[in-house]
Amino acid sequence: MWTQGDPLPLIYEVEHEIYTKHGIDLQALKHLQTIGLVSLEAVGYVKKWFGKHTRLFYFGKPTKIQFPQEASNQLDLGHVLLTDKGKALARDCDARCNQEFYEYVIERWSRQGLVTSTILRKP
Repeated sequence: MWTQGDPLPLIYEVEHEIYTKHGIDLQALKHLQTIGLVSLEAVGYVKKWFGKHTRLFYFGKPTKIQFPQEASNQLDLGHVLLTDKGKALARDCDARCNQEFYEYVIERWSRQGLVTSTILRKP
């Protein structure tokens, strides 16, 4: 789970294989919205007012993001946000890191002009 304080699901293309092969599709997301775990928005969500750099974590692994401007940057968060109830459940579930999803997100950010770097731990 991506985090910067709160868990971020980062669902960009609802029908992309990266999600659907794990059972995440529009029908599943609408069900999660109905039971109050997520908020779904067709136009998507953004987080604004980032400086030149920020850091997000994927299962504790830090990823530094460099934006193109010195200030007033924004990050596309995708079409889904967790509600408070969804955040609480996400923290308690046994989610696992998915390297393919991580690479998908990094590649997407790169296409948007963001520069990312990850601190690798020594074996």
